[in-house]
Amino acid sequence: MVASAPSMDAAQALADLTEISSQIRAAVLFDESGEVAASTLDDEGRSHELAQAAVELLRAAEELRTGADGELSQLEAATAEGSVFVVRQGARRIVATTSPEPTVGLVFYDLKSCLRGIDEEKPRRRAPRKKKTEAEASE
Repeated sequence: MVASAPSMDAAQALADLTEISSQIRAAVLFDESGEVAASTLDDEGRSHELAQAAVELLRAAEELRTGADGELSQLEAATAEGSVFVVRQGARRIVATTSPEPTVGLVFYDLKSCLRGIDEEKPRRRAPRKKKTEAEASE
């Protein structure tokens, strides 16, 4: 796996994604600027190219929208050779390529689950323990 900004959470999320989704050929996690966080591709250059292509796809799709409220959250571009999916959630993005005629709803579900999984793995702060009073400590 190639990652310019290594993250075990991101790499593990992609490993889990490719394990459960047989339709996905390649996937890259990246941020809004196109910086790659993790990739299933062995070539760092190809990972960067795929992330940049996804950034451009999102930008072009946003420009084509008219009268729509909110930010574009997902898109699919299909060809006879396969599809490209991009999902945006907050600052995170994921792009994936698939075989021809994928089960679109399932691929989108898997990509969104992957992004949610990364967010859920963030360490959570524990509430500070309440100090015991002398009376509680002697019980």
